[in-house]
Amino acid sequence: MNDKKAQTRERILKAASAALIQRGPAEPSVGEVMGAAGLTVGGFYAHFDSKDAMMLEAFKQLLTHRRGLIADMDAGLTGEERRALVAAFYLSRKHRDSSESACPIPASVGELGRLPDEFRVALNEHVELMVAQLAASPEETDKALADMALMVGGLALARALGPGELSDRLLRAAKSAVL
Repeated sequence: MNDKKAQTRERILKAASAALIQRGPAEPSVGEVMGAAGLTVGGFYAHFDSKDAMMLEAFKQLLTHRRGLIADMDAGLTGEERRALVAAFYLSRKHRDSSESACPIPASVGELGRLPDEFRVALNEHVELMVAQLAASPEETDKALADMALMVGGLALARALGPGELSDRLLRAAKSAVL
């Protein structure tokens, strides 16, 4: 792929990622994503076979980015310390209100049953890899799964409530349950 085509593809994926974070993978249209990327719909099929293919690639990129953030953490941290640091960021107002590089899972989980199986496969792989990063030992696996479920659910509910006192309280409560 030439540089210009690769750059254009990345612009499309960036726009798809922002739409996915805000509204999930099913709702945003190709026209909306292409418009946000500053492109016309006519060029879409030069880069992707389908809308699902574009959204799946954006979903996978976002999940990979999330795991990269965890991998960059101090290797000397215990599993509990690692989960506490993740919760401090993940359950923050900044993350709740972010439209770029935020976690796509809260906006996506309700739609995965209606999407191609590849979305579930990607989420399954992500959860297993995240749990391995968040659990310092096999004994911590269930705690890491529970903390991850609490964080995703807390963030999803806080986003649904929107910025406000109740949403802020919910983030604090979920964070304290992880810590």
